[in-house]
Amino acid sequence: MPNIQSAKKRLRQSLQRRARNRAAKSTLKTSIKKLNSSVAAKEFDVARTQFSALCKLLDQTAAKGIIHPNKAARTKSRLNHSIRKAAVAS
Repeated sequence: MPNIQSAKKRLRQSLQRRARNRAAKSTLKTSIKKLNSSVAAKEFDVARTQFSALCKLLDQTAAKGIIHPNKAARTKSRLNHSIRKAAVAS
């Protein structure tokens, strides 16, 4: 445990940031799971609307520095590919 006042403040700030970042990552993971379940259920109209909302969410979290911008781009690319592949297959 920190003894110096500034170190105590840094600890409080880091705990708040950690909670905020974990919540944002959890929201991302949940929306990705929902999108994948829509694709598996072959609900492509729903999946496309979810995908556009998820793209915005990925870009926002990347802009805040919670995830790397390349990870956001890679995730969007992979999800778009999976939607298109499933739509062609059905």
